[in-house]
Amino acid sequence: MRRSLALLVGALLAVVLAAPAVAADNDGAEGADGFTIKDPRITESSGLVASRAHPGVYWTHNDSDDGAFLYAVDSKTGETVATVTMTGVGRPRDVEAISIGPNGHLYVGDIGDNLGGTWDHVWIYELPEPKQLKNQTVRATQYDVKYADGARDAEALMVHPKTGRVYIVSKNENGGGLYEGPAQLSASGVNTFKRVGDIDLWVTDGAFSPDGEQLAVRGYFGGIAYEWNDGKPKRQGRLSVPLQGQGESMTYTPDGSTLLYGSEGSESSVEPGNVPGGGGSGGDGKSPSGDGSSAGDDGDGLNADVKTGAIALAVALAVIYGLKRLLRRE
Repeated sequence: MRRSLALLVGALLAVVLAAPAVAADNDGAEGADGFTIKDPRITESSGLVASRAHPGVYWTHNDSDDGAFLYAVDSKTGETVATVTMTGVGRPRDVEAISIGPNGHLYVGDIGDNLGGTWDHVWIYELPEPKQLKNQTVRATQYDVKYADGARDAEALMVHPKTGRVYIVSKNENGGGLYEGPAQLSASGVNTFKRVGDIDLWVTDGAFSPDGEQLAVRGYFGGIAYEWNDGKPKRQGRLSVPLQGQGESMTYTPDGSTLLYGSEGSESSVEPGNVPGGGGSGGDGKSPSGDGSSAGDDGDGLNADVKTGAIALAVALAVIYGLKRLLRRE
């Protein structure tokens, strides 16, 4: 490597090191520093939720074509410590989300629609979180789901930690809809989800804070925090979401102090981020954007997030192109 390339690399490192940190300060919550998923079977981690029964463990799953499997990952090592096979359900089609309810049950959202919103129904699977971490088969309850206003593609499913009610956010590049399920899901009939609000983001996942006072949603290039406001979400502002290859999952740590963001891909990383207002856990009061501005003054969040992502990608491509040119010259 000659001097010109070395100088460019050094300059880039200086920029990176000088950039403001976006990692969250944490109170020692297990997993709050992030981790890397090491299981070679997990190549499309599309959902993430913190275990309530096993501190430091996070549940995840692959996207489509994997089967009815859930993986318990130890955040200390990144290793899978248990694989759960769900029975009592059909063959999963496009599993995109996982959440946990106040009853200690896992809710798995087979709610994706790779055909762009043409399937007439999707499914939710509910199963008790295993008390022991070992490879095992667990019987799940399957719920048929439809939307009151027609078929939708979706990747975000959230169970409210106080009421147990299930919510889905549809995925659309122009912004999604917040859909509310019945007070209790029925295994014997169709569960109709009704649109109750708008979400100003192309959403790939979402999560409630442990106290139920905050709803966070993420997309590929950004995220938004909302005060839950008794089911009438009030926008707080943007989240500092890390730039990931294909960011499709998020969850709060069990104490609500940190948001964790996951991505698809082999040996994908789970990265921490700040929680606006502390997520009900006595946070530092920083704005969601991390820039000291007031929450909620970021204008059109969808456009801002897309622009931010586009700029970041453009810069990355420019850097790669420049390095290749320098290497060719050398």
